[in-house]
Amino acid sequence: MSAVDNAQLQERLRSTRLVAILRGTDVDATVAAARTLLGAGVLALEIALTLPDAVEAIAQVVRDAPEDALIGAGTVLDEADVERAVSAGAQFIVTPTLSASVPFAVSQGIGVLPGVYTPTEIQRGHDLGSAAVKLFPASALGPGFLRAVRDPFPQARIIPVGGVGVDTVGAYLAAGAFGIGVGGPLVGDAASPGGDLDALAVRARAFVEAVHTG
Repeated sequence: MSAVDNAQLQERLRSTRLVAILRGTDVDATVAAARTLLGAGVLALEIALTLPDAVEAIAQVVRDAPEDALIGAGTVLDEADVERAVSAGAQFIVTPTLSASVPFAVSQGIGVLPGVYTPTEIQRGHDLGSAAVKLFPASALGPGFLRAVRDPFPQARIIPVGGVGVDTVGAYLAAGAFGIGVGGPLVGDAASPGGDLDALAVRARAFVEAVHTG
């Protein structure tokens, strides 16, 4: 696997529509959760760099992932984070803000989903050349905000993240979401030692169905 640029990332996400966010506490548990998600049909994963030794988890998941999977790194804050994530095999990056990592990744031909919250940030994220923008925390704004902000930005590619449940996926997609990003409501305790992987697989299949029928 190799890094994808923003045009490639955009097209891949247009098809998958779902990004699972793994903010684990243990490498082995995170890798096991990632494999469970991939097996359940969730093919775009973000492994947060807040995990100690996250690069090892990324490398392991990339090594075993199917060819049609997208494995990214999250909480990428600066240029050094971009470089170590990509060196580990990450194909794209996700940031919490419009930090220096965003224009750097774009300049290096690496797909990026920058975190945004306001209309100004949404425009800035697209102007920088990102594949899409991550609206976070989406639950504080709701589908109504997404629908309203797309009036002046009808071409905006917005992925709501933060508190999106399987029962609200349809509302966000109906409001014009480009895709959905889900952490806790999907992953639960599965990325920590002793986490329930069977329950994760059940939730994963429910989210996959929701994004493709919403």
